[in-house]
Amino acid sequence: MLSLVVIALLGLLLRWMLVAPVAGLNYKHLLHAHSHAALLGWLYPALFIALLHAYLPPEVRCRKVYFRQFWLAQAAVLGMLLSFPVQGYGAISITFSTAHILLSYWFILCFLKDARAARVSQGVHTLSFRFIKAALFFLALSSLGPWAMGPIMATGHSGSALYYNAIYFYLHFLYNGWFTFAVLGLLVWLLEKYEIGFSQKYGLLFFRLMFWTCLPAYLLSVLWIKPGAMVYVVGGLAALVQVLALVLLVRVLWPVRGQVYTLFPGWGRAILILAALAFILKTLMQFSTAFPYMADLAYNLRFFIIGYLHLVLIGFVSFFILAWLAQQGWVEFELSMSRWGMGLFILAFIGSEAYLFAQGLFLWLGLGAIPDFNELLFGVSILLPVGIGLFFLSQLRQKHHPAPQQAVEDVGSHAATTAARG
Repeated sequence: MLSLVVIALLGLLLRWMLVAPVAGLNYKHLLHAHSHAALLGWLYPALFIALLHAYLPPEVRCRKVYFRQFWLAQAAVLGMLLSFPVQGYGAISITFSTAHILLSYWFILCFLKDARAARVSQGVHTLSFRFIKAALFFLALSSLGPWAMGPIMATGHSGSALYYNAIYFYLHFLYNGWFTFAVLGLLVWLLEKYEIGFSQKYGLLFFRLMFWTCLPAYLLSVLWIKPGAMVYVVGGLAALVQVLALVLLVRVLWPVRGQVYTLFPGWGRAILILAALAFILKTLMQFSTAFPYMADLAYNLRFFIIGYLHLVLIGFVSFFILAWLAQQGWVEFELSMSRWGMGLFILAFIGSEAYLFAQGLFLWLGLGAIPDFNELLFGVSILLPVGIGLFFLSQLRQKHHPAPQQAVEDVGSHAATTAARG
């Protein structure tokens, strides 16, 4: 969770630079550091530990190979965090990012091999493990985007449509593939673990609809180059089917919502509800971009894109992870500091999202920019690192951590305590 504090501080610095540029700091380079730290320094390790805990037996997940993979990946993220602000995409930062990709391949192979040996797909977690295998497939698939960057730049196409579409390929299959399917898999895992009855038939149909539409939904990311009509049609159909899949998911979960709520008492339940709302908004917003007018609007008004990305990363994925960690007893809300911290973090997230989308709406409606927008956005954003920082400190002050300690032992070393907390 310390990594989440660092990410929030970097984000705050980025928003301050829009108010008063800082000499010696390159905004774009710092943005690369912020995004890589968020994707690979917080979400990746959190899901890494969650998957090990959920699907592998203790004697398997405590193998040293996973300990090495975890900390080598963290070292690669640290390298990116230090090199990106200095050189942007350069020899050192690219080396560390490449190392992280290779480490993710290593993890995927080891995890699937151990899961196969443990016969996970043949047990009670059959359906949820389908989501996890799909998530790992999309994680590997997303890496084709960074691999393509080298040849694209070497042939003089840096900054071209091909260059940006390679980046969007990476982001699409990371956001809508790896993160989304991992979250859905962990949600279904809870239903299976606590024997909450739901329609396996509809659950499997939901999985298939989401999986097969994730591939063509990438076309929604290339509409900014105004391709042929068929691209709009295929991308739009994929987005429409995902909306129908969302309706199907609601139909599956609504009858058992009371039982699901009992798994997430107190703050965990509130955070879970926020994650669910964010997922609904994400799906509907993605569908809206299938229409040419909305696609052009999103591309021309970057505030909508920034708001959307934070909606997915923080509102959907991060809030679900925090709720899941709370459900497992790995983070707690016993101290008032933890409740205040999380409350401030949520308030700042909602406030910053409101400002971003409001700015986009003002410009769209021809009302001009919101007065002192950057200053107001920075002011609200101060609460993000303050809130998550208080929450992090409160977790360090908790005296009893049986679940995190077990998770630490599973990874293989007491040194993983910080990692197990986020």
